[in-house]
Amino acid sequence: MPDKSFRIIFMGTPDFAVPALHTLLEGPDRVVAVVTQPDRPRGRGKKLSPPPIKLAALQAGIPVLQPTKIRTEEFVNTLKAYSPDLIVVAAYGRILPGAILELPPLGCINIHGSLLPRHRGAAPIQWAIIKGDREAGVTIMQMDAGMDTGAILLSAAIPLTDEETAGSLFGKLADLGGTTLARALDLLRAGRLFPVEQDHTLATASPPLTKEDGCLNWHMPALELHRLIRGLDPWPAAHSFIDGQRFRLFAPELVHKECNQPPGTLILADPQGLLIATAKDCLLIQEIQPEGKKRMTVEAYLCGHPLTPGLLLTSQ
Repeated sequence: MPDKSFRIIFMGTPDFAVPALHTLLEGPDRVVAVVTQPDRPRGRGKKLSPPPIKLAALQAGIPVLQPTKIRTEEFVNTLKAYSPDLIVVAAYGRILPGAILELPPLGCINIHGSLLPRHRGAAPIQWAIIKGDREAGVTIMQMDAGMDTGAILLSAAIPLTDEETAGSLFGKLADLGGTTLARALDLLRAGRLFPVEQDHTLATASPPLTKEDGCLNWHMPALELHRLIRGLDPWPAAHSFIDGQRFRLFAPELVHKECNQPPGTLILADPQGLLIATAKDCLLIQEIQPEGKKRMTVEAYLCGHPLTPGLLLTSQ
């Protein structure tokens, strides 16, 4: 079926899903509807804000569905009325029930932000950095009833550097997800997209992250803290307390230097950053965000707020 174009329902919510939708809109297939999460209150004013994918869909003139419940006969019938050949999912944010998985003739496929079976779950991009992976990627997978357990249809990888953050990697993998989806659909049209079962013995989990996960334990080695800080940037952000004030910490640099100071001790504070003792080696923090303030360089902060070496960074 080389000339076949598909009727597609797209399900997604955050910025990560936008490149994939744009890829579909530029291709031969027809996106007949977009399903996304309801508008949520955001910011200090708690004003209702639409998901990024809703804005992209409305700009393209595509019908948008924002159900509060997806496990209802009414919603399944709504999807059925669009007669989709295929449902494409990218970070929608909800587990699809069997009635939806079985609805389209070609099934449901998902763009997952890891190289499955590694990092199944809600936060694969962050955990790839936290765990020190040397490469990251996306997997186009056939969805089933499990959590990212379906057969692999296509995957693509990129190398990870020691400067990568979750924020920078999100953008790269979002774009990679769009291009890999296009390749997968071309192969599907040509009858050359073949599912490969995952090796479930190699599976690892990537559970959701919370603000509490950002509380730094300076009794960890500097290398692990370096990965954790980058993996939590920009959210929920790593943090520590200095003299009772909470600071979010960014832009770490690993310093191979042993010291006799207790872990968490501020060894040096100068325009280069905050040099902090850990269980093994030291960590240089080059950007900080004081509570209630904007993110800034350490140099900018020290101009009006000197910090004395010997201070102890604590968890509370």
